[in-house]
Amino acid sequence: MRRINLYPKKACDLLSRENSEMLKNEWKNVGRNELCPCGSGRKYKKCCLKKESHAEIDYKRYYKQKYEIDLKAPKEIEKIKECGRLVVAGLDRVASMLALGVTTNEINEMVHEIAEAHGAVCAPLNYRGFPKSVCTSVNEVICHGIPGEYALKDEDIINVDITYILDGYYADASKTFFVGSPSPEAKRIVSVTAASLLAAMEMLAPGNTIGDIGWAIQNYAERNGCSVVREFVGHGLGTSFHEPPQVPHFGRKGQGITLVPGMVFTVEPMINLGRPELFIADDGWTAITRDRKLSAQFEQTFLITEDGYESLTPYDLAPFVG
Repeated sequence: MRRINLYPKKACDLLSRENSEMLKNEWKNVGRNELCPCGSGRKYKKCCLKKESHAEIDYKRYYKQKYEIDLKAPKEIEKIKECGRLVVAGLDRVASMLALGVTTNEINEMVHEIAEAHGAVCAPLNYRGFPKSVCTSVNEVICHGIPGEYALKDEDIINVDITYILDGYYADASKTFFVGSPSPEAKRIVSVTAASLLAAMEMLAPGNTIGDIGWAIQNYAERNGCSVVREFVGHGLGTSFHEPPQVPHFGRKGQGITLVPGMVFTVEPMINLGRPELFIADDGWTAITRDRKLSAQFEQTFLITEDGYESLTPYDLAPFVG
C-alpha cells in the first residue's frame, strides 16, 4: 500500500528543524535488522535508515504505535468540530440562565435537554458511575461537582463542564461563571485561570511539546500567586471520552511528546487561589481544595494544525481576564 504523507512540507520541516535531537534519539539505538520505529512493519535498514530526514516518517502510524495517539483525519475533525459547536451553544445557554436561586440540577436538566434536542448524548451521564449529565463545580470545588439541589448565591463562582457525543464523536469545554456580584478573590482566580489558558494557547504549534503547554500554565499561575492542580489533566478525545495523550497543566519546556498536525486534545487548567492540595468527597467524584479556597477552570478542545492550532470549541476568553 502506498504511504500517504498526511502532513505538509512546512510542518515537517518545522518538526525536523526544532526537534532534530528528539528525533535522533528515537532512532539512534535501533539496530539495522530491527523493526523500523515508524511502524511500517519493515526492517529499519529497508525503511527509514537511508532517509535523509526523519520528517519523511509517517507520523500517523508512528504516533499510534509509539504513543497510542490517533491523529485525526479531516472528516473526523469536522465531526468533532460539529459536536464542539453544540458544546459551546450549551455553555452560552448556561450563561443566559445563571441567576441567584438557580439550582445546579436545573443547569443539568437544561444541558441534557439540549443534547436530546440535537440527537446528542451527554458523555458524563453514567460514565464510570457518574450520576448526572454535566459537572457543576461551585467555589472551592475544583472539578467533577455533581448537580443537585444547591441554589446559587451571590458571589458564587461556578464551573460548568459540558461534554457531548454527536454522531459518535466527542467535544469537551468548560467555563467558570460569576453569580451575582463577584468578590475580589473570585475576580482574581477567574482572571488568572483564563489567562493561564491563553498562555497555553501560545504554545500550541507543531514542533512544540506537551511540556511547553504545562510550563506556560504553571509559569503564569505561580507568578500570579496561585497554584496548579496536579491530579487532573487534559486529554485527547475523538471517538472516546479520554484518549492519549495526557496533557498536564505543569511541566518543563521542551519535554514530553512533540505536537504534530492532527492531534486533538483538551487543555483545561484547574487553578487554585490557595494551595494545590485537594481531597475527594464521600461521593467519590467531587474534588475540593484542601484549604477550602476558591478554584476555577477553563477548558477548550484544540486541534494542532500545520501552522498552529484551531479551537474546536471556540469562545472568547478576553472577558474573563482583567
